[in-house]
Amino acid sequence: MEKITKRFLKYVSFDTQSEVDVNRIPSTQKQFGLANFLVKELKQIGLEDVCIDDNAYVMATLPANTSRNITTVGFIAHMDTSPDFDATNVNPQIVRNYQEQDLILCEKTKLTLSPKQFPELLMYKNQDLITTDGKTLLGADDKAGIAAIVTAMEELVCDESIKHGRIRIAFTPDEEIGRGADLFNVSLFDASWAYTVDGGEIGELEYENFNAASAKVIIAGSVVHPGEAKGKMVNSITRAAKFIMSLPQKEVPEHTEGYEGFFHLTTMDAKVEETVLNYIIRDHDLGIFNNRKKLMEQLVGDFKQEFGEDAIKLKMKDQYFNMLEKIKPVMPIVDIAKQAMINLNIQPKVKAIRGGTDGARLSYMGLPCPNIFTGGHNFHGPYEFLPIPSLIKSKDVIKEIVRLVAE
Repeated sequence: MEKITKRFLKYVSFDTQSEVDVNRIPSTQKQFGLANFLVKELKQIGLEDVCIDDNAYVMATLPANTSRNITTVGFIAHMDTSPDFDATNVNPQIVRNYQEQDLILCEKTKLTLSPKQFPELLMYKNQDLITTDGKTLLGADDKAGIAAIVTAMEELVCDESIKHGRIRIAFTPDEEIGRGADLFNVSLFDASWAYTVDGGEIGELEYENFNAASAKVIIAGSVVHPGEAKGKMVNSITRAAKFIMSLPQKEVPEHTEGYEGFFHLTTMDAKVEETVLNYIIRDHDLGIFNNRKKLMEQLVGDFKQEFGEDAIKLKMKDQYFNMLEKIKPVMPIVDIAKQAMINLNIQPKVKAIRGGTDGARLSYMGLPCPNIFTGGHNFHGPYEFLPIPSLIKSKDVIKEIVRLVAE
């Protein structure tokens, strides 16, 4: 088995799921399990300046192997997995020589990964795939990125024929909850630019992403025994349903694509006396994004007028912004990644991210960070899968970027 595959399978054995609404970084202490393992591994493969801080940020250096003055470039991936789906006891399955068949992931539930529902599977005929067992997510987002970076660094340590400058790598916590860059020390990282390795299918190259905000809507109710409730009870769940339906019903993830933004209700904690709605708000266009936030504020205002000032509360905050503004002045760093793919006979697929990466916020912190593919599909759920050849190609692109930067 390829070393990179073994490495990935080891990484996904660590439960690193992050948690929303926790006022610390990392949001879950279990992220330290993988972080501390990576520190040991990076030292073993020969990297220098390997360190971990109190917040589980891991950094390391591959020293230059030439006396030429070459710009320092970095590679970044995140260690946490999404809180959207179960990530406990991940049990990966390897499908050898996939032949376009339906894959029954779990015999008990008959959960099936089928090209009828996921036609992208047909791209990987005759390839080996890593899937879930249908009970958890896989964790390719972004442990595939970590595996690609670490394996690329190990191969560069062992291959003196590829001349390169100083390379910096970093692995971050809590990216999935929008906080991966909160305590990232850009000065300590000390690179001119970096690439996040956190994309999807082979060839993806991204330097645009959503503008993002979170919104918590708290709707008050009043509990009275249902037998005596007439004219007295206020059911916050009923009011919450009205609020949910007052937002544009087609502007949700399941009805949008490309550059179309959305409102997404991620969780709801509903009781008669209080219902809490957690939304994320997304759009690539900053003006439309701001209008979405204004609409949320307007609807809350309408509810207050109808039901009273204390009937509803809104807590809304920005999470990150479209990195395009920060990448435009340094487009050659995108061209380098594109050329690296072309040199490896990979067709670059330049697209806007329908989400965000650590790189979006880091770009606004002075570290421009385009995003390159890991090879994974269907992140954050039981249908997640990773073609092994795509993972290997991600590693190869990292090495080719390093070579091109040196040139």
